[in-house]
Amino acid sequence: MPAVRQARVSDHRTLVECVREWWGDSRTPDQARELSLLLPKLFLQFFSSTSLVLEDEAGIKAFLVGFYSADNANEAYVHFVGVDPALRGQGLGRRLYTVFLQRAARAGRQEVRAITSPANTGSVAFHQAMGFDLEKGDREIDGLFVHSDYDGPGQDRVCFYRRIALCQEA
Repeated sequence: MPAVRQARVSDHRTLVECVREWWGDSRTPDQARELSLLLPKLFLQFFSSTSLVLEDEAGIKAFLVGFYSADNANEAYVHFVGVDPALRGQGLGRRLYTVFLQRAARAGRQEVRAITSPANTGSVAFHQAMGFDLEKGDREIDGLFVHSDYDGPGQDRVCFYRRIALCQEA
């Protein structure tokens, strides 16, 4: 069983390679490379203590890059999560989220936020199964609240939040 550990700056290259490989089955190589750009090294330079890696003797199997808000002492944010496609559906993402939620609650955070694109139905379903609620957006697409142009023109997002003040388990 893979073990959870704190992320390290030295994990950056491997995580970028994981993104490019793991999302290569659903995207073109250029799209997978573009997605990996959402994971600049600065996230591990400044938020490795709140980010997690799940690995075994063969290497990294899943990761979660998250941080605690500097502007709102009640909030934490999950920026990026990846699970090896061969291991999806085995609870690795849930395990990482559970550890992150528990640590955030111990750090005094009362809410965790995350976003995804409306087209990422797997991510939407996962977050809802993890107890996240949808933040009301400015429009709906297929029954989902959507925030138009959230990340720039044409970059709509679904925004999630979850209260964790008394979080013991996810």
